[in-house]
Amino acid sequence: MKPQTWAAHVTVAAIIEHHGRFLVVEEHTADGLRLNQPAGHLEPGETLLEAVQRETLEETTQPFTPTALVGVYMTHVDQPAQPAGITYLRFAYCGTCDAPRAGSTLDADIVRTLWLSADELRACAPRHRTPLVMRCFDDYLAGQRFPLDLVHTHALAPKAHEAHGKHSPSRTTDNS
Repeated sequence: MKPQTWAAHVTVAAIIEHHGRFLVVEEHTADGLRLNQPAGHLEPGETLLEAVQRETLEETTQPFTPTALVGVYMTHVDQPAQPAGITYLRFAYCGTCDAPRAGSTLDADIVRTLWLSADELRACAPRHRTPLVMRCFDDYLAGQRFPLDLVHTHALAPKAHEAHGKHSPSRTTDNS
């Protein structure tokens, strides 16, 4: 019998506040329309900071500049098709965003973006994608902030094309 492999799903989320309101996305999920921070999965070869910037841009069309790590969160979701369920490890960053990029479109699953107050977010908690959504906002509102270099990214190995004389910018300065 082949042993079952297990791995946590690493995700990132962006907390963006402007004049007391927070940028959230309304998205299609298996459970219907849900609200979430701009968020998504870490992709191969990315740093956490690159992932949160990419996901925010894809889901809101707005470039995101992280300023601090708000927290690291873990949740487990039971899945009937997967005996071990799914464990998510979320890195939530706060920061600022620029105006939407002209000509950009939202990811296919994103219905729209909204700016909601903390009270409005609490009032619609049953529509949150996970309980982590409000927990991240609450930690942010409580002033929880960690420096971006709290999570260190070891320098990534050069890709094959870099070994042949083509170099890309070093990632050693990104300490996500």
